[in-house]
Amino acid sequence: MTGFTLLPSVAIEQELPLDYRLNEQVIAVPAGPSRQSELQTTVFRPNGAGPFPLLIINHGKESGEPRKQTRERFIYMATAFVKRGYAVLVPMRRGFAGSTGNYADHGCNMTANGYAQASDVLDTIDFARRQSWVDPARIVVAGQSYGGLATIALGTRDVPGVRGLINFAGGLRDDADRCDWRAQLVQAFANYGAGNRIPSLWMYGVNDSLFGPELVARMHAAFERAGGKARLVEFGAFKRDAHGMIASRDGAGIWWRETERFLQQIGMPTSEVVAVADAPTVPKTDFARVDDIAAVPYLGEKGRAAYREYLHKMTPRAFAVSPSGAWCWAEEGEDPHARALAACARTSGQPCQLYSVDDYVVWQGKLASSDAVADSGGAGTGSL
Repeated sequence: MTGFTLLPSVAIEQELPLDYRLNEQVIAVPAGPSRQSELQTTVFRPNGAGPFPLLIINHGKESGEPRKQTRERFIYMATAFVKRGYAVLVPMRRGFAGSTGNYADHGCNMTANGYAQASDVLDTIDFARRQSWVDPARIVVAGQSYGGLATIALGTRDVPGVRGLINFAGGLRDDADRCDWRAQLVQAFANYGAGNRIPSLWMYGVNDSLFGPELVARMHAAFERAGGKARLVEFGAFKRDAHGMIASRDGAGIWWRETERFLQQIGMPTSEVVAVADAPTVPKTDFARVDDIAAVPYLGEKGRAAYREYLHKMTPRAFAVSPSGAWCWAEEGEDPHARALAACARTSGQPCQLYSVDDYVVWQGKLASSDAVADSGGAGTGSL
């Protein structure tokens, strides 16, 4: 049972470094019966003591074992909200990533699946409201994919301080097609609509690979017919798959305008009040044209074929090489520079260096060379 998130599952063990610009830290939030479990939760916040309005962002579920899922950060959305004076919490629910406890799977009962995940969100809100740096009366909750389903399920509860909900491509599907999961999903939204207490904004793209326009229309209609309050915004095609829009560096051009309008309607702040430094960039060099495949150092035949493929990947992207002949590219999502370097180093066993970022070359010169360059292989990482 999966409700994919297209935050890239990059299959690297190395955690991305904490972002000092956003005062990022990782904490444990008590959750579950008797608060015996701990949710691995990422915190972003402005400087100062607060109290700050709060955004909670709920993640989706990748295919496979939930414990192998990486810690989600939603760095682009978090940055936009910290600039506007918000603290941001991104909890990994029970059984996911570094959280303890067990993942609750209710099979094709989509209504129960949403409620089970919402219980961890409720525990996160309860924790947050007791922190001195959080304004307990100004909270908004958002979620992507399975996190969007959990967010709308949360809306059936009268949660003090929560003024609005944002559903980005929310839903859940059964990959094995063991049941009519689409009908079950429509019924879940009808059930949530019948108990809805909190206004919501829904955003889905026309080329969403999981929840297409016809299914989205059915879900939204069922929700509203049952009494729910939700404004549906359907946007056009986004890159290869609109399901990952919120995780993309380029997604803010779509989601912020509608989100700003919604926040203003529910009395939440929208003006930028905090200066956040730009993320460090890698300077362009004049070593070669980005499409000059023969100029890339160290690579054998397979590596050059991989670089040719890389030139057709989405931005943001990065390509790293090693004197051993190893290579790796990463596209989309968070910090492709660090992901490409980490995966390349692991494949190579030697230091690696970035050759290209986005649409330009950043090569600074040769690394210490091994005895002979061999086509030792590499990897590519990114979204669907």
